[in-house]
Amino acid sequence: MELLIVTGMSGSGKSSVMEVMEDIGYYCVDNIPPVLIGKFVDLCRKSGTDIKKVALAVDIRSGEMFAEIFSSLSELKRQTDVRVKILFTEAEDEVLIKRYKETRRRHPLDEKTGGNLHEAIACERERLSQLREIADYYIDTTSLSASQLKEQVRNTFLGKNSDSLTVKVISFGFKYGVSTESDLVFDVRCLPNPFYITELKGHTGCDECVRDYVMSFEQSRELFRRLADLIDYLLPLYVKEGKSQLVIAFGCTGGRHRSVTFAELMAEYLVKEGYIVQKYHRDRLRNQGRQG
Repeated sequence: MELLIVTGMSGSGKSSVMEVMEDIGYYCVDNIPPVLIGKFVDLCRKSGTDIKKVALAVDIRSGEMFAEIFSSLSELKRQTDVRVKILFTEAEDEVLIKRYKETRRRHPLDEKTGGNLHEAIACERERLSQLREIADYYIDTTSLSASQLKEQVRNTFLGKNSDSLTVKVISFGFKYGVSTESDLVFDVRCLPNPFYITELKGHTGCDECVRDYVMSFEQSRELFRRLADLIDYLLPLYVKEGKSQLVIAFGCTGGRHRSVTFAELMAEYLVKEGYIVQKYHRDRLRNQGRQG
């Protein structure tokens, strides 16, 4: 049985994730108390049904019972016929607050914090910190629409071997904050910036003209070669350790030119190497015309 635990911050998109998991063939249960996970797995075994893929949403709504999640996971991981993975979703505080205001829903810790939403989010983030550290998959939904989130989930889980490594290559702009979902972050602001070339300013690293300019410099080509060598060395180690998803991020000033170029080239390189690759340019279309 493949068992996916879907967890994360309230308001970060877990419901959308569960919708996708159900659509792609997982048996889904929302808001199950952690102490019942093992019993649910046993029930699936004894029922005689052909349930091979299960997604369970487990989060802070369980109240004090949520603390049982670690003992439940420990017990499940000792069972040889169950492969357990954890998907963690989160978003920046300001985005979570905005979403709560738009939906007018109460936070699960509303009563505990006297109705203070900022304190409720901080408290929840602290309670989930250990679970976040051991997650196999991580999605920051801060800049994602519901449809973009669903697309990422489908790309991650649909038609792939659960033991394989999916490499997610993203670009971002440092001026909008470092990508928090990344495992490896590379700063390419050391390279010549196409922003200062009039005919390139309005383009992005997805355009051939920008990529040709960035890679016309020896330092750019040498940097890419060295990064490719490093990643070639690291990926088999991550696979050996059983990591399911690795996020590689490239950052420049505005996230439109140099970082996009390197993300595009690295994604192409990894596809040729036989890896399952996803691409995402977080800030490529943000504030067009500003420095990138």
